[in-house]
Order: sequence, then C-alpha cells, then structure tokens
Amino acid sequence: MAITHIDINSFDKEVRNSAQPVLVDFYADWCGPCKMLAPAFEELSSDYGNKLKFVKLDTDHAQALAMEFNVTGIPCLIMISKGKEVGRIVGYMPKPMLKAKIDALLTGMKK
Repeated sequence: MAITHIDINSFDKEVRNSAQPVLVDFYADWCGPCKMLAPAFEELSSDYGNKLKFVKLDTDHAQALAMEFNVTGIPCLIMISKGKEVGRIVGYMPKPMLKAKIDALLTGMKK
C-alpha cells in the first residue's frame, strides 16, 4: 500500500473517517530525523496491506492539527482508529524497531 500525503483539508476523509487504522507521520521537510525515518516508513507501508493505512502530514502546513494532537516533537507517528488516537511513536528509530512498535500498537488495539 502506498503512502498518501494529506493536508488539513483531506485529514477527516483520510484519517478520522477511515474504516481501517491509520498511522499518521507528522513531519516537516526541514527535519533531519524526519528525513532519516522516511525510507523505513515508506518500506513498512507495503508490509501491512489493508491492516494499516500510512499517511504523511507536513506540520508546517497543518499547525492546527499538530496542536490538536499535541505534537511537540517530530517525527511523531500517531496511530488513529475510529477517529481516536490509540498510540504514538516519537523520534527516529531504525526500521526493525519501528516495525516492532507498530506491531505492538496494532496488537494493543485487538485487546
């Protein structure tokens, strides 16, 4: 599954109203750790099929959403299911660690 780049206008449609859980990457183009995380995020997006939707949201262009979700540092990945936050991952980490954290969030949702 490919990554969808969203903005404040498409957030409700792509995230809040999504039938499947969504992992939102709150990032900025100028952020070094965000750039380092991007390849792993992209690679993992194809590993989860229809279990998880991956989207990217540039915080410079969506400051109101960043504030709404209390994003104080980036990169910040927030998993949202049925319009509600179910978990977050903050900061850069290598792909295996990121995958483990995503898997833990998905497992926690099933309980």
